[in-house]
Amino acid sequence: MHDGHHAVLAGLGAWLPPRVVDNDDLAQHLNTSDEWIRARTGIGERRIADPDVSTVDMAIAAGRNALRSAGSDAIDAVVLATATPDYLCPASAPQVASGLGLSGVAAFDVNAVCSGFIYALATAAGMIAGGVAGRVLVVGADAFSRYCDPADRTTVPIFGDGAGAVVLRAGTADEPGALGPFDLHSEGENAGLLIVPAGGAKQRQSADPHDHYLTMQGTAVFRHACARMAESARAVLERSGLGVGDVDRFVGHQANIRILQATAKQLGMPNDRVVANIERVGNTSAASIPLALADACDDGDLQPGHRVLLTAFGAGLTWGSTLLTWPDVKPGGEA
Repeated sequence: MHDGHHAVLAGLGAWLPPRVVDNDDLAQHLNTSDEWIRARTGIGERRIADPDVSTVDMAIAAGRNALRSAGSDAIDAVVLATATPDYLCPASAPQVASGLGLSGVAAFDVNAVCSGFIYALATAAGMIAGGVAGRVLVVGADAFSRYCDPADRTTVPIFGDGAGAVVLRAGTADEPGALGPFDLHSEGENAGLLIVPAGGAKQRQSADPHDHYLTMQGTAVFRHACARMAESARAVLERSGLGVGDVDRFVGHQANIRILQATAKQLGMPNDRVVANIERVGNTSAASIPLALADACDDGDLQPGHRVLLTAFGAGLTWGSTLLTWPDVKPGGEA
């Protein structure tokens, strides 16, 4: 990309629903326990959105914090990564833009499920590279608790709700915050490994209520996730002429602590460089990476100058990675 048309991270925001649901709460109505959930997932608690709080509401809250962090409301486009939009039609991004006082800007959704934030970053970076937009708000927001069968102990303990956002601006490839390269992939042959079968055009309704909930083949997903994230992470390092030893922080999609640790092990990445907040928030799908970045910033684990490797894997199947040197950016909080 030529000078002035490279995507640079300039703002960061997060928002989590206030309601905390811990493992003991779940054990009251599921055949499970705190020990069982922690041993298999590394999750101790998650945040669950109240019924009157939607994906759009969470995205607006995180977006507002990202704009505050960036110090400017000047935005040309809003890209929302979500697999749980408020409606099948229309997309949720225009409502997010409107709710932030950005009515009139380009706004659309990207659905790559848990890889959505990386895909949305790449999309926004492409818009900046092409001169379509100078400043883009990228939001990852999901409310997957709404798509978990309340009686399913394989999905209910895993998923939490939340939103995270970043502001990207046009800049140069050699400044802190510059994103790239990107590595993106998909494998639709395995769509059935993580799927909500009913509700779309293929099967609008189903007599079986389970078809309206997320189903997951956990063992196969685990295997694919570790292999694909490690492959993708290696690919961006290779394209950058860097090695694992050059990475200060590894921020993977927070799906499961065992997946994160197994991926890091495949890469030869020491555990002390692995950013993990899954114990407190669970799997927040497209919100996972920006929420992890915001947490690591808040607790001082992520510092300006750190070289950060981002990687994600999700339903689709989809996966992808990118790199950046962390800029002097702090998450925007409530005023």
